[in-house]
Amino acid sequence: MSDKKQKQNNFTGVNRFIRSESIQAVKDRREEGSLRDILDDWRWIFSYSARYKWIIVLYTVLGIIGSTFGLVSAVVSKYMIDIVVSRTTEKLWLLMALMISTMLFSMIFTSVRNRLTAKISVYVNNDIQADIMRQVMDADWSHVSGFSNGDLLNRVSSDIETISSNAVNWIPTLIIDLYTFVASFVVIFHYDRVMAFIALAGAPLLLIPSRLIMRGMRKYRMGIRKSKSRLMSFQTEVFYNMDTIKSFGITGLFERRLRTRQDDYRQAALDSNAYDIKARIFTNIIGTAVAVAAFIYCLMRLWGGAITFGTMTLFLQQRSTLTNHFSSLVGVVPGMLNGSVAAQRLRELTELPEEPVDEKTAAELAKAGENGFSVKMSDVCFSYSGEAETLRGGSLIADPGEIVALIGPSGGGKTTMLRLLLGLVHPDSGSVEFRAGDRSWPAGADVRRCISYVPQGNSIIAGSVADNLRMVKEDATVSEIESALETACAYDFVKKMPDGIDTVIGERGHGISEGQAQRLAIARAVLRGAPVLLLDEATSALDVATERKVLNNIMECERSRTVIVTTHRPSVLSLCRRVYRVEDGTVTELSGEESGRLAMDF
Repeated sequence: MSDKKQKQNNFTGVNRFIRSESIQAVKDRREEGSLRDILDDWRWIFSYSARYKWIIVLYTVLGIIGSTFGLVSAVVSKYMIDIVVSRTTEKLWLLMALMISTMLFSMIFTSVRNRLTAKISVYVNNDIQADIMRQVMDADWSHVSGFSNGDLLNRVSSDIETISSNAVNWIPTLIIDLYTFVASFVVIFHYDRVMAFIALAGAPLLLIPSRLIMRGMRKYRMGIRKSKSRLMSFQTEVFYNMDTIKSFGITGLFERRLRTRQDDYRQAALDSNAYDIKARIFTNIIGTAVAVAAFIYCLMRLWGGAITFGTMTLFLQQRSTLTNHFSSLVGVVPGMLNGSVAAQRLRELTELPEEPVDEKTAAELAKAGENGFSVKMSDVCFSYSGEAETLRGGSLIADPGEIVALIGPSGGGKTTMLRLLLGLVHPDSGSVEFRAGDRSWPAGADVRRCISYVPQGNSIIAGSVADNLRMVKEDATVSEIESALETACAYDFVKKMPDGIDTVIGERGHGISEGQAQRLAIARAVLRGAPVLLLDEATSALDVATERKVLNNIMECERSRTVIVTTHRPSVLSLCRRVYRVEDGTVTELSGEESGRLAMDF
């Protein structure tokens, strides 16, 4: 069946007779539940702003009072103009004093409202940011890893900032604008009913397309967010790999790639801007037509002597106020949509499945681990979502007091095995268990508290040496830090630093070598004092003698510790109780002779 015929068959309701694709598109969007989604997003936002409801109520009341003073000032101006035109001075100074007073009060209330807006925005921003960060950190790793770093950064910065600015203003602004709109209409109606309805004439024409405009704006706002996240992800990767890019002399390539992503963002932003301009042109045409009609009507009434010059000024001023506040009411829609889009992106993070944590089990594990854990992986099969099988029937045993090595080519599955042991991912079949005595626990968030882990790459954060180590033990003493540094063969270079353990290191270990960064990461893992230690290529930047000394120190300082290392270097194998080759998703234990021969080959 052709696409054209398929579209014809999809016409529903009355549109089966009209057969308009545009009308059908509108019907389909309504049935998609876009409005319901927006309401759900705002319910989520209000759950945060409700914490400051009394401040928001005060903000709204001050806004209403300020608008009232503005209306009083306008009416007073009308009488002052009439007095001046008629060249009488009766009550002129009283009216002038009243007008100045109302203007001053209006300024004071506006200033207080601005201050309240700033305070609540900061509070809401911090509340949401803290909650989102906590939920992301506590979420299942396999789901969080589906988001790029740039996208996450964009969500917890730009999206939260959008929500915090809208969460405070949206409902109060709606109420204040609605009050001012109605009050202005009543004032005009009091003096001239026809004029009031002329001023109001543009409202129905603007209300009819508002829902369609709202949906279109939401789609474009979402496109901008997505393209900006892709751009931010790319920039994050460039800054992270700056040394590599510069060393290969390929800055031009990345500048071109940046331009490509900027073009995508530019197109999304300009498309949204074009849509906004078209919507504004439409509403401005209606507003201008109403303004011209009102002006002509006022001139006719003034010419006929039905109204005074002051009344005409009041009419035109309040008609403008009426139009502006109606436009503001309609203009609330883009802010509402921006907040909805941002909330939808953040809600995706809050809906990530959380890792189950049982404090009682964690306490049992801490006690059971005093004499070490045996680690057992049995017939594990695992594949990442939507990818080919990474492990097929993998098995491993590591007991307290042992160093067990995983060797094999890159991409063979070694890091995946460590992720399974950490409980970051879970087997499709088979089991991963930690045993102590006659009890066993499956790998997961609870067991992870009994593991120290040194990942591949540089894991040093900006801050002092002591700050980096105290990440895993906040109350660690200076002597405990120095002892951990000595175990990792790091104290010799740390004590030569200008401020010793208080020396500040730059972001991602800037200012120290890769080997020094690895030794600090190992010292951090040692300081934690966990009964299981996982080292993922953690000694790759060390010379053979230092590597062997570090591993010997680790075992001597805690003889019941279970150590599992991934390595490409045979020099470690002579220290290992068992060696497993991980290649093409299969895990094979090497015999003592095979592992000895590999060690001798180095």
